[in-house]
Amino acid sequence: MIRTENGNTAEPRVAVVGTGYWGKNLARNFHDLQALDVVCDSNPSRLAEMARQHATVRAVTTFEEVLRDKAIAAVSIATPAETHAALVRQALEAGKDVLVEKPLCLSVADGEALVRLAKEKKRALMVGHLLWYHPAVLKLKELVDGGELGRIQYIYSNRLNLGRIRREENILWSFAPHDISVILGFVGEMPDSVQSQGGNYLHQKIADVTVSLLSFASGVRAHVFVSWLHPFKEQKLVVVGDRKMAVFDDVAEQNKLTLFPHTINWKNRAPVAHKADANSVAFEMGEPLRAECRHFLDCVKTRSKPRTDGEESLRVLRVLQECQKGI
Repeated sequence: MIRTENGNTAEPRVAVVGTGYWGKNLARNFHDLQALDVVCDSNPSRLAEMARQHATVRAVTTFEEVLRDKAIAAVSIATPAETHAALVRQALEAGKDVLVEKPLCLSVADGEALVRLAKEKKRALMVGHLLWYHPAVLKLKELVDGGELGRIQYIYSNRLNLGRIRREENILWSFAPHDISVILGFVGEMPDSVQSQGGNYLHQKIADVTVSLLSFASGVRAHVFVSWLHPFKEQKLVVVGDRKMAVFDDVAEQNKLTLFPHTINWKNRAPVAHKADANSVAFEMGEPLRAECRHFLDCVKTRSKPRTDGEESLRVLRVLQECQKGI
C-alpha cells in the first residue's frame, strides 16, 4: 500500500471512465477525496473540460490505456449501460477493483458471470445504487429494522421527472434500479410475483413510463412508478407499517424523512382512520455520492465487502428482468 510523506496510507489511485452527466460528478468526488488519477473519455471536449477542472489529473482517450496502467488500482465506470458488461469484465481481468453505475449490466447471465469473475480475481465489484448511501435511507432502514413502523404492509416509490430521456435503455432500467434495490433491502426477501406494464410514447421500442408491482411471500406488496414524461420532479418513497408510516421525499429541501403515527381502529366491525401529526426525523445530512465514493475506497483498501456488491446488484437485475418481460 502506498504511503504519503507523513506515513499515512494514501488513497487507492482511481480512473473514472466516462465523464458525461454522471461521470463528471464521480470525478469531482474522487478528486476531492485525493484518489483521482486518470479520467478516460473518447470525447475530446469532455476531456478538455476535465483538464480545466482537475489540472493535475491525466486524461486518456482509450480504456486500454487505463487497463495497462499498473498504478491504477480501481476504475469507476459511468458509461452507457449497454457497455457495462464488457468494460467491467475487462477491468476485472486486468486486476482492477470496479465501481460501476447502475445497472450492473443488462442481463442476468452477464451479471452472474461478472460476479463469478470478481470472486475468482478477488476484486471488489460495487454497483452505484446511490440510495444506500443517502443518510435518510439509512435512517429509515434503521427504523424499519428496529420495529418503529411495526409490521411492514406495503411500500411504494415514485421517481418522476421531465427529461434526461435515453436511447440506450428504457425508463425502467434508467430510473427503477435505485428503488428496487431499497425495497428489496427493506423487505429482506425476493418477490415471488412481479408484474409490470409500460407506455412507449417518444420511441416505438423504448418505454417512457412504467409501473411495476412486486408481491412477497411475507405479505408485503410494493409498486414502483417511474417516468421521464412527467410535469414535475418527484422522488418519493413511502413505507407503510401497521404502527406508523414513513415518507422519504428526496426533492424536499427540509423534512426529507417524516413519520406519520396514524392508526386504524375498528368500530362496529368497520375500520376507522385516526390521523396524527407528522414528525420529522433528524439525521446528519451529507452528499450521498461522496459517501458512496468514500465507501468504495475503503473497500479497496481494507478488502471488505461493498454494501452494494455484485450479489446485491444481481438481485436487482433479476427483478428488472422480470419487469421487462411484462413491458
